[in-house]
Amino acid sequence: MPSAPYQARTSYLAEEVRDEVRAEARAESRAEDILLILEQRGLDISEDVRSRVTHCTDPELLRRWLARAVTVPKAEEVFEDA
Repeated sequence: MPSAPYQARTSYLAEEVRDEVRAEARAESRAEDILLILEQRGLDISEDVRSRVTHCTDPELLRRWLARAVTVPKAEEVFEDA
């Protein structure tokens, strides 16, 4: 039977991994939302824009881009003032 310190360390690591996976999933979902909004607005999305959005892991930056995606006239402008 594992010792208490081993179990605590394992539990802590499992929680850290779980939190990291959740954060990655939220970032991925937000990136998908940004691209969906741009697509639904009929804006052309270059591979550069798509790549930059999908590779971003900063939740606050993705949030700003999401807000801008609603109003920008060109997809590339989602990154301005970011």
